[in-house]
Amino acid sequence: MALADGRLPVLPLGADKRPLGNCPDCADLACGGRPNMKTPGPCVCPWPCHGWAAATTNPSVLASRQWGMAWRRARAIGYHPGGAGVTVVDLDNADAVAWARTALPPTTQVETTRGEHWIYSGTVRSVNSVRPGVDVKSLMSYARWLGPGSGTMADVPAAVYALVEEKPAARPSAPAVTVPAPAGGGQCPHRSPVYLERGIAMAEQRIIGAESGVHNTVYRTFLAVLSAHGRCGCLTETHIGRLFAAAQAKGESARHCTTAWANATTALGM
Repeated sequence: MALADGRLPVLPLGADKRPLGNCPDCADLACGGRPNMKTPGPCVCPWPCHGWAAATTNPSVLASRQWGMAWRRARAIGYHPGGAGVTVVDLDNADAVAWARTALPPTTQVETTRGEHWIYSGTVRSVNSVRPGVDVKSLMSYARWLGPGSGTMADVPAAVYALVEEKPAARPSAPAVTVPAPAGGGQCPHRSPVYLERGIAMAEQRIIGAESGVHNTVYRTFLAVLSAHGRCGCLTETHIGRLFAAAQAKGESARHCTTAWANATTALGM
């Protein structure tokens, strides 16, 4: 709760350092999801239940019955670096630490069981194995909380940006919604078109109004929109474009928007 009060989105980790399912239905993979992965779902829960997307600062969620079982089983606390606005350079051994001391500027440093976490202010895409023994954890990833560390936090250096960009990222095509053919002449069969318009407008405002945890807010908003309209065929590319535009206005890249949309459709089994 103290970490969440400090705007650090947290989640429970097991003894193997992997995220736990945060409700009874998702314990021990009973939901068919992948709580050990960095992407959520698939899962029938009404909110992201495991992985980086479940990290939250909401005290009501953290203390809820749904999360209670996971916290009782937890052996460590994880957090979403990107949601906290930071990047963790995970140095997994002595050689990696020695490299960082010559190649990277000093910043906040936290000792780990095998090396160190160097924490910088700012976010980048997360990439594993950018060089031997070095992972970069920020957006759409999680790290283990090992204490506040020591040293003054510096901004993400050019050297880290360079390491991340050297690793090619898959470039997904424009988002497409694969749903059954629309019923009722293309109108939403269970609500009026006015309901859809109001829902899209509210979703835009929810994203634009996010003061922190923008990436989580984007994902959760996409999930809510797809839950209501993803299967009835009334969503159009224009609607999706409006949501993406709102997310990009808050600093999200087009690639991250596409990934969040894909994760949401997967979580809903679509």
